[in-house]
Amino acid sequence: MLSRLTKIAEEFNVAVYITNQVIADPGGGMFITDPKKPAGGHVLAHAATIRLMLRKGKGEQRVCKIFDAPNLPEGEAVFQITTGGLMDVKD
Repeated sequence: MLSRLTKIAEEFNVAVYITNQVIADPGGGMFITDPKKPAGGHVLAHAATIRLMLRKGKGEQRVCKIFDAPNLPEGEAVFQITTGGLMDVKD
């Protein structure tokens, strides 16, 4: 299925958005701050060009982290989902 999605994306020049659930990683060690790992493992990781991780921030804020991208540095953006759409969070 992933190879078909990749071919469709290349043929029609469209983005394909794949979601993946995270699971607890009890063997991650006590020094790891976030003991979660993607459920899809290496298969989904290698099928994607850009990987983002979304998580809940303070209150109604959400955080999107660039987890893996060939042409982008690692970074985060904080935003909020409102009735008007996505909004930047004011400092």
